[in-house]
Amino acid sequence: MTEGITTPGAGWRRAGGSDVAGDGVRAYSNGAGRRRKGGRRGGRKGRGGEVPMVEDVEFTSYYGRPIIKPPVWKSPDVPLYLFLGGAAGSSAILGALADVSGRPALTRVSRLTAGGGSILSVVFLIHDLGRPERFLHMLRVIKPTSPLSIGSYILAPFSAAAGATAAVELLGWFPRLKRFGGAVAALFGGPLATYTGVLLANTAVPSWHAPHRELPFVFGGSAMAAGGGITMAFTPVAEAGPSRKMAVTGAAIELAVVHRVENGHGIVSEPFHEGRPGTLLRAAKACTAAGAAVTVVAGRRRAGAVVAGALLAAGSLLTRFGVFEAGMASARDPKYTVVPQRERLAARQNGHASTTTR
Repeated sequence: MTEGITTPGAGWRRAGGSDVAGDGVRAYSNGAGRRRKGGRRGGRKGRGGEVPMVEDVEFTSYYGRPIIKPPVWKSPDVPLYLFLGGAAGSSAILGALADVSGRPALTRVSRLTAGGGSILSVVFLIHDLGRPERFLHMLRVIKPTSPLSIGSYILAPFSAAAGATAAVELLGWFPRLKRFGGAVAALFGGPLATYTGVLLANTAVPSWHAPHRELPFVFGGSAMAAGGGITMAFTPVAEAGPSRKMAVTGAAIELAVVHRVENGHGIVSEPFHEGRPGTLLRAAKACTAAGAAVTVVAGRRRAGAVVAGALLAAGSLLTRFGVFEAGMASARDPKYTVVPQRERLAARQNGHASTTTR
């Protein structure tokens, strides 16, 4: 990356192996320096005490390693966990609403979707962890300031309630237990659909941390689109009205907030446009928009409901993969850590200078 910077009135000196400006400000941040492509650091002292920096520069880090440690989460395990958990959470809410409003077909489909999604999400999470007992160890301590710890206490009761409700629904036993289990699953469904956005945003990964206000809404809207789409595809159209409304509302929220994530955070928004993450997110937006449009136009017909549901579920799945890959790309490239740090430092210095000149 090319960046030309001059520092008037300040000479450079070597101090402990680092380039230090005359005012004591370190020239390189967090182990990342600007190096000549030929391999030599530094600059030449020009006329009048100015130090023009090397024009052809690139970001480097010690030993060629990223400045921050990328998460050890694996793909496709984690994106699938994010997708299935979100779809299960929104489906559980739909099931409880359908139960109290007298829609037995939608109630059954929603409960089975919530139960199946919750069990599969736990399977993918445990596979990512490597050993089943690690998930149990996560429940030994509760830490209110940790989204991962709180998320474990959301996932565990939700998966137990949703899984038990789905099993009882299949067997046809204990109708009162079905309603109670469905209500418990619905209670945890909303937090399950959104806490994963908080979890990603709470890391130091630049492209996840910068949009920390938007990611929970992205994941919540995506979960609504997926849950509404899946249940709409398997429910008779006469009872699928709540599914259609949830799907269209979720798709609108997802598309609006994803646009903000992709364009509202300067350089750390770049990974959402480039390479594999950009391709995934463009496909996600196309599927989600098309699914919402088909829902509005033809969602009251059987074929239209199936097509719309498949498109919405695919869009939600691709959104999770795209956001995951974009964050991993930003963690591997030093510039997404260094440039925002320098921008914040420059803003603080400018603010301090304006304050002192008043």
